Amino acid sequence: MSAELETSEGVDESEKKGSGASEKENHTKMADLSELLKEGTKEAHDRAENTQFVKDFLKGNIRKELFKLATTALYYTYSALEEEMERNKGHPAFAPLYFPMELHRKEALTKDMEYFFGEHWEEKVRCSEAAQKYVERIHYVGQNEPELLVAHAYTRYMGDLSGGQVLKKVAQRALKLPSTGEGTQFYLFENVDNAQQFKQLYRARMNALDLNLKTKERIVEEANRAFEYNMQIFDELDQAGSVLARETQEDGLPVHDGKGDVRKCPYYAAKPDRGSLEGSSCPFQTALAVLSKPSLQFILAAGVALVAGLLAWYYM
Repeated sequence: MSAELETSEGVDESEKKGSGASEKENHTKMADLSELLKEGTKEAHDRAENTQFVKDFLKGNIRKELFKLATTALYYTYSALEEEMERNKGHPAFAPLYFPMELHRKEALTKDMEYFFGEHWEEKVRCSEAAQKYVERIHYVGQNEPELLVAHAYTRYMGDLSGGQVLKKVAQRALKLPSTGEGTQFYLFENVDNAQQFKQLYRARMNALDLNLKTKERIVEEANRAFEYNMQIFDELDQAGSVLARETQEDGLPVHDGKGDVRKCPYYAAKPDRGSLEGSSCPFQTALAVLSKPSLQFILAAGVALVAGLLAWYYM
């Protein structure tokens, strides 16, 4: 019997388990953050991959008014994210991932909002309840735990460079948007010549961050949280679509019947400081003028633009 085997037999079970746990911890500590994120968000990825939103959008079942509402949520999300990235561009746990020229989306989204909503569009839209929760979380992270910005930036921008490019083509075709890019500026990265190469660079920078095991675990947890915030926005739009579907008339289009508090609409556009609700209306009324049956399309199309980030996991 070899000395190696004898030594192994001389170790009790608790010591073996302790040694195994230590090895696993060391492996995790040394593992690339991008790989940890991929493995650690697999469950969230699977849920997103199997949503009807993803499946139906890829088939081109989208309508412009719901696309506009989803673009609005994107505008508020990226405004918050890029504000906090700017605030923390010198933080050692984030600085290597600061690519404003290549990645930032707020300016592009502003162009899309102007295209869809026209002049003075800021007065016509507001952040929905679910999107506001996402925005608040991003601001909290940026101001209190900036190292976790990695999770939000990676989840969003890598998705934009991956699945988002597929969505751009689908949206242009299904919504008959101009081939020159109006309405889909969000998906256009003018300063990224090769998306695949840039993603490799981004992952390499991320993997080179000097982070301990605990911080890596927290970043993975925050990435899962980002998935959940996106899913909450999908649910909110889904609920709004369901309300419209229930109000559909057999021989006509769904309309707001005037019952209940219009402020409960997640996209109610009136400003709180305007006082009376007189003259205010749910912006979904505009959508109803152009939407037609089957009503299920309201629900399936709701998460159109926001699903770009989740679709990234198909291609990474």
